[in-house]
This record gives sequence, C-alpha cells and structure tokens, in this order.
Amino acid sequence: MAVPELLRQLSRRAWEPALARARRAAVLMDAPSAEALHWAGGAGELLAAGALAVSALSAEAAVPAGVARVVLVVSGTLRGGAATAVRGVLEQGAVRHCVLVCGDEAEGGGAAELEETLRRWMGEGGCAEVVLRGPPLLAPISAELCLLPALAALLPPLPGPGGPGPAEVGLGALPAGLRAAVRSLVGDLDSLFTVLGLREESFAVGTFSRVVAAELASYTPARNRRRTATNKASVIFVDRTLDLAGAVGHHGDNLAEKILSVLPKLPGHKTDVMVNMVELTALQTSDETCAVIAPGCLAQPNDPAAKALWESFMNLKQKEAVMEARRHLVEAASRENLPIKMSMGRVTPEQLSSYIQLFRNNLKALENHCGLLQLVLAMVQTLKHPLTSKWDNFLAFERLLLQTIGDSEMPSVLNQLLPMIKSYNERTKDDYTCEDFLVLLIYIYSVFGEIKCGKELDAAEEEVKKALVKAICDEPEPPPLLQKITGCDSSLNLTSQKATEAVDGIFWSLRDIARVRMHMKQFNSIHNPGSNTHQASYKPLLKQVVEEICNPDRPDPVDIEHMSSGLTDLLKTGFSMFMKVNRPHPGDHPLLIIFMVGGVSVSEVKMVKDLVATRKPGTQVIVLSSVLLTPHSAVELLFAPDRLQPDAHI
Repeated sequence: MAVPELLRQLSRRAWEPALARARRAAVLMDAPSAEALHWAGGAGELLAAGALAVSALSAEAAVPAGVARVVLVVSGTLRGGAATAVRGVLEQGAVRHCVLVCGDEAEGGGAAELEETLRRWMGEGGCAEVVLRGPPLLAPISAELCLLPALAALLPPLPGPGGPGPAEVGLGALPAGLRAAVRSLVGDLDSLFTVLGLREESFAVGTFSRVVAAELASYTPARNRRRTATNKASVIFVDRTLDLAGAVGHHGDNLAEKILSVLPKLPGHKTDVMVNMVELTALQTSDETCAVIAPGCLAQPNDPAAKALWESFMNLKQKEAVMEARRHLVEAASRENLPIKMSMGRVTPEQLSSYIQLFRNNLKALENHCGLLQLVLAMVQTLKHPLTSKWDNFLAFERLLLQTIGDSEMPSVLNQLLPMIKSYNERTKDDYTCEDFLVLLIYIYSVFGEIKCGKELDAAEEEVKKALVKAICDEPEPPPLLQKITGCDSSLNLTSQKATEAVDGIFWSLRDIARVRMHMKQFNSIHNPGSNTHQASYKPLLKQVVEEICNPDRPDPVDIEHMSSGLTDLLKTGFSMFMKVNRPHPGDHPLLIIFMVGGVSVSEVKMVKDLVATRKPGTQVIVLSSVLLTPHSAVELLFAPDRLQPDAHI
C-alpha cells in the first residue's frame, strides 16, 4: 500500500482506544489532540461511537451534569499543563470512572503508576484506566504532508554570537523543555516507523537536526526495530532556522497558502481557518465576524470530492485551482439538477458566488456537497480579501530586495526600509503594518546571511528600531501578534520601555538568523546573486537539499550528515577514509521522508513533491513536520517569548 494512504489510516487508528471507550462518557481533549482528530476524521466519530459530549480539556472544564464517566485524551505524556488540566477536572469530584489515553513515557512507571495518580486525584471509590497510545496523533493535511500537532511549538534554537559549532551541541546541552520535546519527537517517530515497518537511515542538515537524528539513531527501541524491519527508508531532518525566508516569503502562486495566511484561524487551531458560511443562509448581514452561524473549515476528511479539491489547492497554480473549483461546483450542481448557467472564459469570485447561491435553498443539495461548498467559499473569501492584493505587493518587494541584496550592504538595505515604517494614523490600507515589517526583516536577514558588523550597521539598526517602537506604541489597540510579542494585552499597559525591550530582543534574534548558516560548507547561501542575463533569485535551502539527494552522480554529501546507529556504521565511516566503502547515501532508498524541524510551508511541500517526481521518479516522498507555517505564524514562533515552556513532572 502507498505510504500516504497508510499514514491516513494510522491517523485514524491512533483514535481507536478513545473510540472504543467513548460510549456513555464525556470526552475531553487538549488542543493538539483536537487538531489531529479534526484532520483525521472529526469529532463526529466520537459522537457516533456513543460519546455524550466532546469538549476542550482545561483545569476549569466542567463535566456535564449527571455524567460520571470521562475519557481524557492528551497528545503527549501526563506532565506540566496536561497534568494540571486532568487534575483540575478529576478533583471537582463528579467523575467516578476515568480513562486516560496518552503517549508513553520513556522513563517512568508506566500505566500502573499513572492509574494510581488518577485514583488519588479522584478521591475514594474512583476507578481509573490508562491506555498508552501506539501510533502518535497525526494530522494528515494532504497526501504528502503529515503534522505532529503536539510539537507545534518546537523550533531549533538560534545560535548566540559566535554560535556553537556543529560538534558542540548534544542533547544534554539543551534547555529542559527542548530536551523533553526531542525525546517526545523521537518516541513518536519510532512508534510511527514501527507501524510502517521501516528500517531507516537517519541524516541531518543543521545543528539541532543533528541532535534529533542522533537520538533516533541511538534510541534503543528504534535500534531493536531496525534489526527486524524490512522496508528501507531515508529520513532527513532539516533545521527550519537555516532558511526562514521559505517560511515568511510570498513565493508560491498557491491558493492553499493564501487561504491559510489570509482567513482567521479556527479557535485553538494552528492550521485550519474559519470560513464564513453566511452566504449559504437567508441571514442578511454584512458583519464579517457574524458568530450566529458556525464557521466552515478546510479539513473535510470524510468527503472525497472536497478532499480532491483541497489537494488541487495544495498542488496546482492558483489559476488552475480556481478552474478546478468551478468544475467541481458545476458537476455538483448538475447532479442535483440545479439551474446552472455555464459561462466560458475567466473564472471570477463573483461567478463562483452565484453558483454557490444555487445550493442555498436546497437542503438536500447543501447536505450532499457541504464540504465542497466550504472549500469554494474559502477560496472566494480569500480572492476578495484585501490582504490578497497585499500578497502581490510583498512578492514584488521581496523580488526587489533580492536584487538590492546583491549590490548593497545591510545598512543601506535597512535605510531603504526606514521611510516605509509608518504609524497607525499615517498608514493607508496598502502600507505595511508593524507585523508586516517583522516578516520583511526576517526575510532580509535570512537571505542576507552573514553580515559585516560595525558602527554603520549599529546606527542603521537603531534608526529602524526607533521607528518600529514608535509605530508599535502608536497602535490604538495592539493586534494579537504584537500582544504576544510584547507581552501586553492592551495599549494601556504597552509602555515605550516594553516595546523597546521587545524590539531589542527581535534584533538580537535577527542577528542570530543571519549567522545560522555560518558552519555550512555547501548550503551556506540561499541567495542567487544573478548575472547580466539572469535576475537575482531566492534559492530555497530545501530545494538545494533535495537536488543533492536526487543527484544522479551521488557525490558524498557535505552538509547532509549521516547519523550512525551502531558499531557497523562507525566502522564503515572510519574505513571509508582509507578504502572504497559505500557510505549510506540519502538517495539510496525507495522511500524518502523529510522532517522539517520547526515547521514547513505549503510551497515547500509542493516543491519537494515536484522535484522528487522529476529527478527521482519511482521514489515515494513524505514531508513530516510539527506545524504548517504562514508568514505571521512564523513571526510568532520566532519572537513570541513563550515558545516552549518546559513541562515539569507531575
């Protein structure tokens, strides 16, 4: 069976323990679990299995009156915030029978010890069962992309001044929270590869990926699995921080990327968005945020037509995807005998809206094609959205920056940015907001690479900092992203000092972003300076990595490091210095798994898929990551201070 289909089945199988125990119980789950379920099958599956209610797990969550049985689903192990929430629910005293479905703890007393803890929290007479999950909770976003929502906050740490050399960083040198996240990731991947029967070779690009790959290579259960498994695969871990331009750039002519960036997020979700469904009702309102009608969304795991259209949004150019949406709508309308008037030529959002209106008063047609209508509405709302025209402005400005970067030093690039930083009262709808500037700054520093430090750079940065601090303080109400970055939830407590501290921190990180490829020999640049005949261009790091893997000459990779898992591999590596020994190469195996540590963008997934299909046909490729990034979510991951809180023991 093809690996994408296997992963889809696995994402459902992870829910079997909860489904088997849901009858006549209230089911409470944390946000990452809810996100995984949302893409794997939806909460309807729990209700169909007999659950009385499905709700969010928090310390304040109330169990419905008269319900004494609960099933608690936790995406990771029972630590930190998860432990606090579970304890809060059980200590309310209403629950007499509790089932906890959670991840396995590498070092701990296992299920029996956890059951004892749960009984203590419930009080006398409480009955507890702990089910340790097999495969991890996966969110299958598309045929080639699966996410691990439990690790959405994971990001490789940036190097400080001078930066640690690649050989200096081991698991022990990392902060406690990151150590726990690496162990959790390795455990999840091992249980996933166990179910897939994989015997993998691990490779790494970047310092943090090296730690993850080394942990997976030496993890005892993984070594035991590799002795008997038969399906060979190459797993390449890549540090997101080596190329942040790929996360904040506006390169792709891709509809899915625009939808995910422009529409508001579903509450509690990192990936899916809210689609306004008012157009399908008789409600007359121009209120964009109308909360009377439940929002639609992009995840339609149980609707084959909608799933096929979503794959088109992910994989086709925008124009082709829009035509594909029209084709699906016309077919659906014809099947329902709706009076559709076909028109040839360019497809417009207005034309698609008029087709959608036909379904409005036909309940049967609405029910049959609800998933498809949600996706087409998402597309129409995105194409009409003011931020979509801004997307093209970003793209033009990024292209201009690429030309400038080749000819200028960083201070002159920053001086060109300065007049564009405007306060709230001076801005028009086409001007960049404070958050937009953070996107551009990440792009510039990431593409630029190593910068010549000195007084000129310090002076140019100071001017930009001052302008940004003023613009942030002039916001009448700081937008959510600025609230997270400054730690201030209203303009009343956003002082100039707090804004200055936040902006200073951002510029420390930007300097680190420019330094991050310092140790690379082969992949030390993502900027193609251009020539008399070619424009300067952005050269995605992931593209360079995949081209190297698919190179028919199979040169020894310089920056794609193989992580040995035992004595045999070490001997091979040692002997290869003196004699001809075939060292493992990432292009050796029929299955290629690329894990972007710290998030991936839609256009990167499409690029990997297309490159492998043309350069190495016959190879299956899967992209795994922790989160699907948009320009603004990448800014939040980098600059919002509560990235990864260490989860303490129970």
